[in-house]
Amino acid sequence: MAASREIGAREVKRAELPLLQANEAGAFSGYASLFGVVDSGGDMVMAGAFARSLIKRGASGVKMLWQHQAAEPIGLWASIVEDSRGLKVEGRLDLSVARAREALSLMRKGAIDGLSIGFRTRRATTEKSSGVRRLHEIDLWEISVVTFPMLSQARIGAVKQSRNAALSVEALGAKLARLRTQRATLEFAQALRRLSEHS
Repeated sequence: MAASREIGAREVKRAELPLLQANEAGAFSGYASLFGVVDSGGDMVMAGAFARSLIKRGASGVKMLWQHQAAEPIGLWASIVEDSRGLKVEGRLDLSVARAREALSLMRKGAIDGLSIGFRTRRATTEKSSGVRRLHEIDLWEISVVTFPMLSQARIGAVKQSRNAALSVEALGAKLARLRTQRATLEFAQALRRLSEHS
């Protein structure tokens, strides 16, 4: 979707970061925007761009939508903060909503893994040499779960694991390493036993 370049016009900007599976309760987190990265639309969001908007609206004042459809809210944002990397978000899908249940299923299967911001530009400058537009102040009004993000480095970055959820890939890897070590130790002990029996 092409973004309007007019100050104050409604725009969308999609971000990509690896999406892990959402937990059964629909909780997930990630980055909706990254600082200092030029997206496919030629824009770069600058650190601090969301600060004034977040003070004004807070997480509760920013809508969670499905594919930027105003008629399809799918949950609530619990936390939206700027850190050194970008706009970090934590939210929960409202599983009483049919579209949110569909989104959860797609997220857990890895079919949907993008976040995209809906905003108005309040202050921006454009570099004459490169044509890159630097967004210094953004009025954020919604963050959507989307299929095709615009910013290739910023998708949903982490998904909360429920207490009853299956072991994470990292935990399974660590467990497998321990089992391999135990097996190697056992095989070594058996080999020593066989050598001592033959000597």
